[in-house]
Amino acid sequence: MNSFELNKIAGAVLFCLLIIMGVSQVGNMLIHPKKLAEAAYKIDVPEEAPAGGAPAAVQEEDPPIATLLASANVDAGKKAFGKCASCHGVEKGGPAKVGPNLYNVVGGPKAHMAGFAYSDAIKKTEGEWTYENLYHFLKNPKAYAPGTKMSFAGSKSAKERADLIAYLRSLSDSPKPLPN
Repeated sequence: MNSFELNKIAGAVLFCLLIIMGVSQVGNMLIHPKKLAEAAYKIDVPEEAPAGGAPAAVQEEDPPIATLLASANVDAGKKAFGKCASCHGVEKGGPAKVGPNLYNVVGGPKAHMAGFAYSDAIKKTEGEWTYENLYHFLKNPKAYAPGTKMSFAGSKSAKERADLIAYLRSLSDSPKPLPN
C-alpha cells in the first residue's frame, strides 16, 4: 500500500467526521430544546443526611383517621378509586377481578370474599377491615402485609386515603358508623 492510498483513507475518515459535526451543528440551529421549569419526575430526597451517612428519617405523622373522615369527600374517593378499578369491582355480589370485590369491605372480615385466592400475607392479618386498618393498608400495602400480591404502591396522601375509605364505606347496605 502506497502513501497515496493512506492519504485517501485518512481524507475519507476526516471528511466523514467533518460531515457528522456539520449535521450536528445544523440540527442544533434548527431545533432549540426548551428547558423544563421543574423536573418531570420528582424524587423525594432528604435535604440533609445525618452524620455517618445514614439517610434522614424525617417522616411526618399522619393525622388520625377519625379526624380525616369527618371531612372526607365521597366523590373525591370515587375519583381516587379509579386507580383501583382495574383490579377491584365494587358491585353488590359482583365477581372478583384481579383483586377481590370490595363491596361492603369496611368493617368486614379480612379475606372476606369466598373463593378468592388471597395471598398468605393477607390471610395472616386476621381481624376485620377497620377504618384504621384500611388507612394503614392503603398507605403502604407491602409494609402492612409483607408478601402481599397486591401491586399497588400505596397512597402517601392521608386526605386521599380518607376520601377513598369514605367511598368504600358508602358501598354497603348499612354503612359502618364513623369513628369518634
